[in-house]
Amino acid sequence: MRLISFVQVLLLLAIVAYLILFILENPALVRLPLPFGRGELSLSVGVTVTLFALVGAAYMALLLLPPVVQERLRRRQERRERRAVEQQLTATLQARLGAIPTATLPEPSASLRGPSV
Repeated sequence: MRLISFVQVLLLLAIVAYLILFILENPALVRLPLPFGRGELSLSVGVTVTLFALVGAAYMALLLLPPVVQERLRRRQERRERRAVEQQLTATLQARLGAIPTATLPEPSASLRGPSV
């Protein structure tokens, strides 16, 4: 599992390095229209690519977040239910064991004790 995390970090660093190289190589300006016809926003090509990459990452996170949260909530609910069942089982066992009389051991006979001094 650590190897996969390591590869993911290396891939992320490679993407960031490529993005920085792209920003430095393309200083041209891009004009992005603002919503509702309120003008335009002038950004460099690199900043525009970075902005859209961040928007894509945020969209991906929003797609992945609900299943992760649902799984976490499901595990928490299962833990709660398991704990309740274990407590109920413990209480039942304690009640049953408390109802059983304890066996008294007979005292050893004189022949098993050996000679008394």
